[in-house]
Amino acid sequence: MIENAPLLTIKKKIPRPTKKQIFSFSSVQTGHIVDAMGGLGAMDGKIKSVTDNSLVCGVALTCQCGPADNLAAIAAIEMSSPGDIIIASTDNFEATAVMGDIMLGIAKNRGVKGFVTDGFVRDLIGIKKIGLPCFSKGVIPNSPAKNGPGKIGTPVVVGGVNVNSGDIIVGDLDGVVVVPYTQISEIIKNLDGVFAAEKEMETKVNSGLKKLNLIKNIFDDGKVKEID
Repeated sequence: MIENAPLLTIKKKIPRPTKKQIFSFSSVQTGHIVDAMGGLGAMDGKIKSVTDNSLVCGVALTCQCGPADNLAAIAAIEMSSPGDIIIASTDNFEATAVMGDIMLGIAKNRGVKGFVTDGFVRDLIGIKKIGLPCFSKGVIPNSPAKNGPGKIGTPVVVGGVNVNSGDIIVGDLDGVVVVPYTQISEIIKNLDGVFAAEKEMETKVNSGLKKLNLIKNIFDDGKVKEID
């Protein structure tokens, strides 16, 4: 017989990146970070900023809310440290919101940098006034319950990406990217090559570049078939 789950399951020991590591991503475009991770790492494109200030960088604090409930998200805010970004999994539930302006206001007062969910939020006018970057799949007025069960600090999947507390989260107008804690140093090194390649291509484009060598090589190698 399966026992009833506790209302909340909490993992308190969470590894945290250094301030220097976080700063390394603070002004980097999400697309460049993805390039440094081999082309992957972004959440589902449906998860977008619903606020005017979309640029955010911080440390993931995860919570598993499940459908139509936000007890774990409220508890995560209570557990948060300055610089955290709350990552709330709802199992892609869309019939109720998982967060509103009051709790996001409390989150901001605690130093939380942003909120990301695979569900919906509500009270958009209030959220925009608060000024806390918020990413979700949409907005809906329906309110959630606060019954649990839920988890805080444990691994979650949001937008098709595995997220662990302690990962670095970067969001901008293009979406949200997850930098795994265990790969932070490697990805920072890879960014140097990405920046160099981007700068080189920008210089060429600004100088009048009209085509890529990639396409030229395909034509030159006879890999194109012309038809009438």
